[in-house]
Amino acid sequence: MEDAELLAALTGGRAPAARIVLCTVVDSAGSVPQKPGARLAVAAGGRIAGTIGGGAIEKLAVETARAMLAEGGCRLLSPHLTRDLGMCCGGRVTVFLQTIEPAETLLLFGAGHIARPLSARAGELGFSVVVVDERAEWASRERFPGAARIEVEPPLDAIDALPFDARTSICVVTHDHRLDQEIVEACLPRPWRYLGVIGSRRKAALLRERLLAKGFPRERVEAIHGPMGLAIGAQTPEEIAISICAELIAVRHAAAAGREQAAPPAPLSLPAGEGQGVG
Repeated sequence: MEDAELLAALTGGRAPAARIVLCTVVDSAGSVPQKPGARLAVAAGGRIAGTIGGGAIEKLAVETARAMLAEGGCRLLSPHLTRDLGMCCGGRVTVFLQTIEPAETLLLFGAGHIARPLSARAGELGFSVVVVDERAEWASRERFPGAARIEVEPPLDAIDALPFDARTSICVVTHDHRLDQEIVEACLPRPWRYLGVIGSRRKAALLRERLLAKGFPRERVEAIHGPMGLAIGAQTPEEIAISICAELIAVRHAAAAGREQAAPPAPLSLPAGEGQGVG
């Protein structure tokens, strides 16, 4: 992790690329090395930015933060600096330790008319958007200024280098139905939270039939969101993007509430109507 990412976490900037723990002095009494508001960020590998005053209190916070990197959550430290830590300050300080999770990844296959507003809206929701399309005139920085990455290459060639984990969302909105099918087949065995495909109900049904015929597990096939998006009657690319983002939010909060399963979760809504075309 770069120092800039730790510093951004200290100032409330962009989400880090990996989990960090943010240590903040929230209260103090008497003589203390730092007043409320002082911050320290701790990342894996020993990276540290900021300070809460040094000495034994900072050592305790860093040790606690490093333990939290594996388990997450929050902690509150409130030691007396002299009695508990042997510091000469004589006061008491309260430090709040909070795990900051990395940005969730949205893999966006296709750079067409739906992909553009979808990338913008998803970015506003905290997703780190990766756009993949071999067409350089479509997958451009001008069209996707907020994307974290733009991969201008055939999607099937790019997949092995893309980030997949239990917090990854995948939206397939390419210009070609066969390519959509191939992308889904390549992504399906990998870890992900959400996998959606644009298109009609008929396209979604045929996709599932083909996947089952090829031997993919039924529970994972049934977890595919197709057509993507909540059923809000969306028609324009911008409206469809909003309906998809609403579904991403629903799945995100289902996972946060502890309903995430070993396999990806089942769809949380009725499929959107036949009018949702290709990207």
